[in-house]
Amino acid sequence: MTLSASAPYVLSVQSHVAYGHAGNAAAVFPLQRLGVEVLPVHTVQFSNHTGYGAFRGQVFEAAHLEEVFLGLEERGILGGISAVLSGYMGDASIGNAIITIADKIRALNPDAIYVCDPVFGDVGRGVFVRPDIPDYYRAHSLAAADIITPNQFEFECLMNTTLDSVADAIAKARALIGDSGKTVIITSLMTPDIEPGQLATLAVTAQHAWMVRTPVIEREPLPNGMGDAFTAILLGRRLMGKALPHALQLATASLYKLVDATPSGSRDLPLIDAQDSIVDPAETFELQEIG
Repeated sequence: MTLSASAPYVLSVQSHVAYGHAGNAAAVFPLQRLGVEVLPVHTVQFSNHTGYGAFRGQVFEAAHLEEVFLGLEERGILGGISAVLSGYMGDASIGNAIITIADKIRALNPDAIYVCDPVFGDVGRGVFVRPDIPDYYRAHSLAAADIITPNQFEFECLMNTTLDSVADAIAKARALIGDSGKTVIITSLMTPDIEPGQLATLAVTAQHAWMVRTPVIEREPLPNGMGDAFTAILLGRRLMGKALPHALQLATASLYKLVDATPSGSRDLPLIDAQDSIVDPAETFELQEIG
């Protein structure tokens, strides 16, 4: 069995919620809207995302994911997958299963990439996962992934540091990736040298760095799933042929418009009502090459 050659395929391994938009429920539709086929595998199945406080559901064990991955492997389709995207893990034990399937896919398709969104915390909420999960990302996922997309809080936790400037963020991202072909994308960056009322999204490779700044949108609460949607849109743009800096600019613009369109008091991005913002954001922001 082979996958259709008409569109790239992404294996998206993330949480899933029945109500609202987080994890795969925030990532799958944007990828599809951009023309990417998605094979969603869920790390948890919850009634709603944890931003609502109370929720019900189940955290899946590694054996469950391994069984699903084996079924995909038995279909003979791994070589047709263009990217693996991982997000929220309910338990650190599934990390090895994700890295193993990513390695199998990259062995069969050397052009495939593994994008890891290390979802575990944010400013204000702190760390909202089991305490061994950040340790797993630090010890294993950072080395395994081709692209990582932490927010500033997560990057600082992973690197055991505090970022005091954009230049500092670039230097520490490069200390992590060395001279490899890897990419670090830091979202929600608000170092002291960024103007008040603005935040930045920063992409760093061994040779280049690009930044897009946007105004801060005041929402209380902020909707969940923002990082999930951003990473999915960025990956979708890359797979549909956009170079990294342009993909960064478009993904940042799309997320800005989605957040701006979120009704006051809502905890979820309006992915359906504002879906045109995914493929054609009405406004983009200046892309700066800074290093």
